[in-house]
Amino acid sequence: MSEAIRAALGLLTRLPVRPGPVLPHHGWAFPLAGLAVGGLAALVFWIASALGLPPGPAAALGLAAQIVLTGALHEDGLADCADGFWGGHTRERRLEIMRDSRVGSYGVLAIGLSLLIRWSALAVAGPLALVAAAVASRAALLWPMHALPHARADGLARLAGRPDRATLGRGCALALALCLPFAGWHVVTLAIALVLAAPGCAALARAKIGGQTGDVLGATQQVTEMAALLVLAAVAA
Repeated sequence: MSEAIRAALGLLTRLPVRPGPVLPHHGWAFPLAGLAVGGLAALVFWIASALGLPPGPAAALGLAAQIVLTGALHEDGLADCADGFWGGHTRERRLEIMRDSRVGSYGVLAIGLSLLIRWSALAVAGPLALVAAAVASRAALLWPMHALPHARADGLARLAGRPDRATLGRGCALALALCLPFAGWHVVTLAIALVLAAPGCAALARAKIGGQTGDVLGATQQVTEMAALLVLAAVAA
């Protein structure tokens, strides 16, 4: 296993790999971490469907498997960003709230809406959409990492560094290639949705805290996965 793939799996999943240090040029492998998580979660979805469960419960099990495989890493980032961005009135206070391990009303609502949106879209779009969305949303992490400065002097995002334009391009190209078998030519619509969603998340983070943190990356993954699943549900309906 290459150093970049091992680093991506160690950073973004709870799979039993020996994680290596995450360097800025390793970011191109993030979509492969999404493929691993999405593929295993889709397998759970498919098995549940094959055993006779209707789409709703099967989608819920697939979503639960995905959360277990990531240790709820991205959901935690979404909750922290929701609490911080809308619970604080200054940059310093927002960052302080985001570092607090407690979850407030905004965070609870953000996680609840994320689960509801992803579950309802997944029940329509099916297990293949789970793989495509998982891959695409991990590639979307590269945009705020590349475009924004670090908002803190420490933390997970600073350890991962800032990928250059070549790494961003490689990661996006890999994601498109990996998504094509699962989304077909709807991958074009999927790409358009992510081109809007990821910079939107980055713009909000810049306005609220002046840069990116690990929580911002987690929130970006959640928002772009929601966007991807909604697009795929729309074309499947």
